[in-house]
Amino acid sequence: MKKLMNYLMLSCRKATMLIEKKLLVKLTFKEKVQLTMHKTMCDACTAYEQQSKELDNILHKHLTDHEGENNVIKNSDLKKRIISKL
Repeated sequence: MKKLMNYLMLSCRKATMLIEKKLLVKLTFKEKVQLTMHKTMCDACTAYEQQSKELDNILHKHLTDHEGENNVIKNSDLKKRIISKL
């Protein structure tokens, strides 16, 4: 039983990594189960996932034009301003 619990339980650090990975690629079955189990017990990671999705949607909305093309590369002024702030 202890081995099964260690297999299913994640740290919050690993859970947030899987949350971000989930936005980019499909998770494996094992990762889905681990993340679901973790989120059932961790309100902080559940809230993090909601905030991460919302932030991703906002950024996608503002960084693409109406035809769905990426404006980040085309907009050199924006690129210069971002670099200057670093």
